[in-house]
Amino acid sequence: MNEALPAVRLRVPTHEDAFAWHRVFDDPEVMEFYGGRPAELSVYEELTARQRRHDAEYGFCLWTLLGDDGEVIGFTGAQPWQPGWGPVGEIEIGWRLGRPYWGRGHATAAARETLDRVRAAGVPGVVAMVRPGNKRSISVTRRLGMTPAETFTHPALNEPALCFRLAFNAPGPRSTPSSNPT
Repeated sequence: MNEALPAVRLRVPTHEDAFAWHRVFDDPEVMEFYGGRPAELSVYEELTARQRRHDAEYGFCLWTLLGDDGEVIGFTGAQPWQPGWGPVGEIEIGWRLGRPYWGRGHATAAARETLDRVRAAGVPGVVAMVRPGNKRSISVTRRLGMTPAETFTHPALNEPALCFRLAFNAPGPRSTPSSNPT
């Protein structure tokens, strides 16, 4: 399946994006695999501030994802894996979109742009941590050419967390066949 992906625009999150992220992610369906309930505004204020620091320090972050009309529709990007479990010391790629934007190719298009940017920043590869029931995110990892690597036990949830990997010395995501055999 080689459908054209939408054009995406990514920007370093502003302070105002904390309010937009809070609004866009204020949906139990969106938050199903991120704790099950919407986070407080203060969580997004801290997260956007941290992403601005990451961009200044590393040259990448979780960027605000903008729709065609300039509206905030979510985020996509990469950051150092923060928790003290799982792929410690690795760079994790991630995405989260508001429910109205699911299934339109925005996550895949923005994640491909993220891969290009982190590769250009000298990162040798990335991981994606995904809960097993999150079929949409697992599909994105496959479209990016990522492969299942390890399974970690999530310490707070006491359930598996799947780790997908992509090394940049392997063929990049744009040259990976869309029908990945994994």
